[in-house]
Amino acid sequence: MIKDKIALITGASSGIGYQTALALSKAGAKVAAGARRMDKLEALKNEITSNGGEVLIKQLDVTKKSDCDSFVEAAVGKWGTVDILVNNAGLMPLSFFKNMKIDEWDRMIDVNLRGVIYSTAAAILHMTAKKSGHIVNISSIAGRVVFPAGTVYCATKHAVTAFSEGLRQEFSQRYNIRVTCIEPGVVDTELNSSITDKSLEKFVEATKQMQSLKATDIANAIVFAVDSPPYMNVNEIMLRPTSQER
Repeated sequence: MIKDKIALITGASSGIGYQTALALSKAGAKVAAGARRMDKLEALKNEITSNGGEVLIKQLDVTKKSDCDSFVEAAVGKWGTVDILVNNAGLMPLSFFKNMKIDEWDRMIDVNLRGVIYSTAAAILHMTAKKSGHIVNISSIAGRVVFPAGTVYCATKHAVTAFSEGLRQEFSQRYNIRVTCIEPGVVDTELNSSITDKSLEKFVEATKQMQSLKATDIANAIVFAVDSPPYMNVNEIMLRPTSQER
């Protein structure tokens, strides 16, 4: 199901995005990887090509619609179409609302929500034209469970979960475009490094002590969803570490 498919991944320079690019490439997909850090993308490119895969890398800021359009067009220009879009780019600068970290709120909303919408808008017309495609949105357990210091972050991820369901209702039956929402719990990635609220230092340390999920676990879940039979739409996958309570 994945062999020779054209897969686009945002936020592919590290963590879940990086591992998803590797996993889809190993399964036979041609991968377009976008992110802001070109040095990390170059490392990804080298790893994929050394394994015999085909890859395109492009600098991408998902908060800019023009970047999202250019990213999709680069893939279409090289390979002719878009089969899979993985909206992975995201930020998690948790903070208590009373601390008024407005710049962080704005950035989270821009990346976590607007970026998903922009990237999807850039790819969806190519999918509707051929009545085939698969959109994978990386939400979070925070898209289901609200917790202190996650007020704005949870709001963005609840929005991604709702957006995913809206896409499914609009495009799955009419255009054969499958939609999957991935909702991970604690994953060992760079996300916690963006937390600047000093009152959350104990929380950050506690998560470091937990047996977290690995980025490869999420990548494997994405491969499962994308590789499922065409008649099956894996709408949601929720994953938590065994030791995570909420």
